[in-house]
Amino acid sequence: MQIPVLIERVAGNGYRARGGEPFAFTAEGATREEALQKLRESIKEKLSTGAEIVPLELPANDNPWLKMAGTLDLEDPLVKEWIQIMEENRRKEDEDPDYL
Repeated sequence: MQIPVLIERVAGNGYRARGGEPFAFTAEGATREEALQKLRESIKEKLSTGAEIVPLELPANDNPWLKMAGTLDLEDPLVKEWIQIMEENRRKEDEDPDYL
């Protein structure tokens, strides 16, 4: 198993290795390798006590907006005007450095 680990220098103490959830452990060492080894041992110890990492399947929610997707007639003059207005508003917002 591979997990992302942040390694950073620590003033006067070498390196710090930090994992994210569910492995939110931190370890320090004189070298990168020592910090990583200490982090590895902390995680290994946690898992050896019976803790488990398991996948959890969740049912997909039906998105009610998908039922309407693709239903606009892009040749309809009213729809064309609406799209043009949206594009113009987006362009104005993108050009305005004070927007939001």
